[in-house]
Amino acid sequence: MQKSIRAMKTSVFLHLFFVGCLVQLQSHAQSSHVKVLTFSDVYEQTMDNSHVLKQAEHQMNEKSADLRAAQGLRAPKISLSGTAVQMADPLHLDLTPVRDAITPIYSTLGNFGNFSGVPNPDPATNQMMPALPDDQSTAAVRAQLLEGLDHLNAAEWDQMIQEKRFASLSASAVWPVFTGGKINAANEAARIHEEEAGLQKDQKQGELLSELVARYYGLVLSRESEKVREQVLGAMEKHLYDAEKLSVEGQIARVEKLHAEVAKADAERELKKARRQSLIVERSLQNTMALEPSDSIVAVNQLFVLKKIGGEDQFVELAKANSPLLQQVDSKKRLSQAGVKLEQSNYLPTIALTGMYDIANKDFSPYVPEWMVGVGLKWTLFDGVTRTRKVQAAKHRVNQVEEARLKAQDDIETVIRKLHQQLGMQLEQHESLEKSLTFAEAYLESKDMAFHEGLATSADVVDARLLVAKFKIEQLQAMYQYDVALAALMQICGVPAQFNHYITSDLVITQTIDSKQE
Repeated sequence: MQKSIRAMKTSVFLHLFFVGCLVQLQSHAQSSHVKVLTFSDVYEQTMDNSHVLKQAEHQMNEKSADLRAAQGLRAPKISLSGTAVQMADPLHLDLTPVRDAITPIYSTLGNFGNFSGVPNPDPATNQMMPALPDDQSTAAVRAQLLEGLDHLNAAEWDQMIQEKRFASLSASAVWPVFTGGKINAANEAARIHEEEAGLQKDQKQGELLSELVARYYGLVLSRESEKVREQVLGAMEKHLYDAEKLSVEGQIARVEKLHAEVAKADAERELKKARRQSLIVERSLQNTMALEPSDSIVAVNQLFVLKKIGGEDQFVELAKANSPLLQQVDSKKRLSQAGVKLEQSNYLPTIALTGMYDIANKDFSPYVPEWMVGVGLKWTLFDGVTRTRKVQAAKHRVNQVEEARLKAQDDIETVIRKLHQQLGMQLEQHESLEKSLTFAEAYLESKDMAFHEGLATSADVVDARLLVAKFKIEQLQAMYQYDVALAALMQICGVPAQFNHYITSDLVITQTIDSKQE
């Protein structure tokens, strides 16, 4: 009975153990994703996910918004303004001194003045007597003066101009109709800045291509180097087995077996180092692609060289037409030319239409008009020599950019010729190492046979094996350097997408360690 219970417990324990292992494996599979990617896949994903390109896209949007803002400078500016004011005292105009000054005149003339020549107002008699007699003229004028005196005394000579509390709401507009070219220059500068943002994005795409090639094919290089180290370790394990067997049979000395053990330990160390290097390069590629560290990458494309490539002059002309660096310098030149126009506009007047309308008010002065329109002009006629000097400075900036353009063109041409030479050098290295590798493999085979016959030492076999590995890795490195130089050439020429055309062309020569298995 106890044995049955014990067996049941054991069965349940094993069942739970296997279930737990299955859950852990499933969890690991979910948390780790293997991505099998060609270089084209990596390039497209990076273009979509890169934080660098997203930043450049935001910069383009920023400059586009700045351009639209500059275009708005041509439109009128309409604004509302409201005020509520509390003053210590109301504003008034006291004209009683004027009244006091003129009332004595009215009073004196109205009572004592003598007048003549007043026109006869009667149509029936004015033909015969055009003017009234002096007594009638005096009476008529005195009556009018005394009546005016009554009006003067009855009038309000202390007028209220503005209550001490008042509020108003008004709309105003300003429309620049002529600025001497300032608005045109501002729009031109904003348009150039927008173009520069696009060129900077193109430049970053080229830089990303070089970074991607270095890291993608760097991952291929490290993985292929791993295979070389695995081959070396496998060969050293076999060599150690043979050495132990020959040592037991007494065909070689014990020191030869010890040397084989040391060689195997070195091979294990180099393999671990290669694997660590692969992880480092893979993480760098994940960072460039904006992937999670849990996403493992399997690179499909292999290291390659091209059978032939265009001449140096062809790429120089390609760069002159497409290089974003040169195009940015050209934009700087146009920007500096717009700066000259801006400084020259200061010689011309600025003219603007203005208007104001009183929408609503409370206790506002009745003497203020309800609306008004007008035109304003501002023209600086003399300011020393400031404008002249600023125009000269702007023209010097144009000359600076022209010289910078020539220097940039020379630098780019130099870099292109250097990269083109590097491509040729790495291709020659690849071809030379292919021959060296063939000789090294034949040498290894002969040393291995001699060791089994007791005619060579373990050190001879190990050295021959390491020589083969050295040539294999150097050949891989030559291909890697070729790919990196090709990407840099496409970047400097401003045609990063052309790299993808090269890797799918008939000119490609690829080589993997799998094809060199022994």
